[in-house]
Amino acid sequence: MYQDLYKQKLLSAGQAADLIKPGDVLMYATFLGRPVDFDNELAARADELTDVQVYCCGGMPAPIMQTSLMGREHFTCNNWFFGSQDRQRHDQGNMFYCPIQFSQLQDVIADYLIKLDYYVQQVSPMDRYGYFSFGPANTYSFEGCMKADRVILEVNENIPRVPGGSEDAIHISMVDHIIEGSNTPLYELPSTKEANEADQAMARLILEEIEDRSCLQLGIGVLPNLLGELICDAGLKDLGIHTEMYTESMTRLFQEGVATGLYKTTDRGKIAFSFALGSRKTYDFMHQNPLMASHCGRYTNNPQLIALNDRVVAINNVVQVDLFSQICSESAGPRQVSGTGGQLDFITGAWYSKGGKSFLCLTSTYTDKEGEVHSRITPILTPGSIVTTPRTAVDFVVTEYGKVRLKGKPTWERAELLISIAHPRFRDELVREADRLKVWRPTNRNDN
Repeated sequence: MYQDLYKQKLLSAGQAADLIKPGDVLMYATFLGRPVDFDNELAARADELTDVQVYCCGGMPAPIMQTSLMGREHFTCNNWFFGSQDRQRHDQGNMFYCPIQFSQLQDVIADYLIKLDYYVQQVSPMDRYGYFSFGPANTYSFEGCMKADRVILEVNENIPRVPGGSEDAIHISMVDHIIEGSNTPLYELPSTKEANEADQAMARLILEEIEDRSCLQLGIGVLPNLLGELICDAGLKDLGIHTEMYTESMTRLFQEGVATGLYKTTDRGKIAFSFALGSRKTYDFMHQNPLMASHCGRYTNNPQLIALNDRVVAINNVVQVDLFSQICSESAGPRQVSGTGGQLDFITGAWYSKGGKSFLCLTSTYTDKEGEVHSRITPILTPGSIVTTPRTAVDFVVTEYGKVRLKGKPTWERAELLISIAHPRFRDELVREADRLKVWRPTNRNDN
């Protein structure tokens, strides 16, 4: 029965792209769920189309959407999280950022997005019950399907089928058109660069705070992967994982018997996640693995659900922190470079978790294109910088020079603690600036 329905709904990628009309609003799935063949065919029609809007989330250095946003009069992209190519398009003026916390994304789609003509996503092949798995790209997929007037699925045999969770698949009865894609290999994250001394120092500082039965959220990058490796060798037991992004290091945590999830309150015995990025090895590990619980972002990033687990440990990278302890994690001045994502969601969840802790991590300095070294701990945020995490939500801040806990501290003490973990060459200047900004007491320690 389902095979007959499947055949009735089959279109080529070109035929599906031909359905798009000027003024239409489309939504692509997040990260690995973005369509490939459909997008290429839509790009080929650029000269025929005007004022087409594309909503998406997350970019990857892969040949996806490279030509489909070639001119403001043809396509405008609205993006909930930037990757490297997205930043370039943003600089060119044909991509715009949509401020969002991931926990709110589905509600925004359902209640605030006035029009959605098409939702398009790469999915796994249909199973015998008529379901297509969203695989490593859940987040807002089901909500997009519910909101759109028409749903287009691009089947890719390389998409792993991920069982168990919530809103993790769609039935053929809800689908309007099916493309049998060219089975493009899934994007794989490049091998992370070797951890430097600063990364190693921060990882060790955080490791000291992790207890048996902690529930982890790890992000992307060198530090989270390094920390995952250190955790495997630290003798910790029965850790849980409740995260937004499933990463490479989490696979080893399970295989080494460190992450069992036996003492989680939600999804006990499973790894809860919303989307994944990694290697082909990671995607193969996820395929039909009962360990995996693929959930929508409304679930994984809901601070109330996160907080149901004890000893939540949330670890996120930031770009800059000022002496008032305001955190910028998504922009370089006014230039959008990534997004809010789930940082504030997990910081809030960790705060309300019994024994929970959140860590905002940054190297103390960066070097600009001219070779000049700058402090990432600054008197005030660079003008135009976006506050990702307000100072009222900040718990731990970590650099290679130490970790400080700011929750509950007055402004003068926050400034003192932040200066204590700044690079030594900038501390005297920061003290002078703290005094000028009235966040320094005469009795503050001045032995920096």
